[in-house]
Amino acid sequence: MTLQALVLDFGGPVIVTPFEVVQRLERRLGVPPGTFKWTGPFDPAADPLWRKMMADEITEVEYWEARAEEVAAVTGCPGFHAVMAELYPADEINSFIRPEASETVRLAKAAGLKKAVLTNDLARYYSDETIGQICLLKDIDAVIDRSAAGALKPDPAAYRTVLNVLQIPAAAALFVDDQPRNVDGARAVGMPAVFFDVTRPSESYRQVVRSLGLSAVDATREG
Repeated sequence: MTLQALVLDFGGPVIVTPFEVVQRLERRLGVPPGTFKWTGPFDPAADPLWRKMMADEITEVEYWEARAEEVAAVTGCPGFHAVMAELYPADEINSFIRPEASETVRLAKAAGLKKAVLTNDLARYYSDETIGQICLLKDIDAVIDRSAAGALKPDPAAYRTVLNVLQIPAAAALFVDDQPRNVDGARAVGMPAVFFDVTRPSESYRQVVRSLGLSAVDATREG
């Protein structure tokens, strides 16, 4: 079946991960380098909590709850919104959007494809002010945020919601996510899917563009 839509996860494929900006956070807060030992997929051996999450011993929300508590111990401001405001200041939010994501959405739009974001955590992590300033989301046809209500990915209901909104069959929507369990969930309902490797974002987007049959994204070669 011909692909008619691109469905992106937000955290990872669209916005850079906290792991990529944690050193900037430490400088912002004036704490010693290495205070926050968040390495995640960039160095799983150095992040036992990440390994527990990947083994399904804790959820992704529980992982970030623990990380938010670490930041709150420094700032005195608890909660997801507080830590995300430190990681991604609202007035700088667009500087954290991957340029490859913006280019791929532009290409998809030019090709007449529908574009959607299917996320578990947009409102949970970001304030309405911050979300409202994200330019890329203005080019998205549907933003489905499962943190507001309903089943989270990889529950089949999450994927069916975006398919119903876009009014297309599962086989017509390419899904992109940085969590293997969510990629598997999409494939289980019949959606073709690409695993987004946050350690190699340009390569991942080249795979997305190839899968959509679009022109290649110009991107810096990764090491």
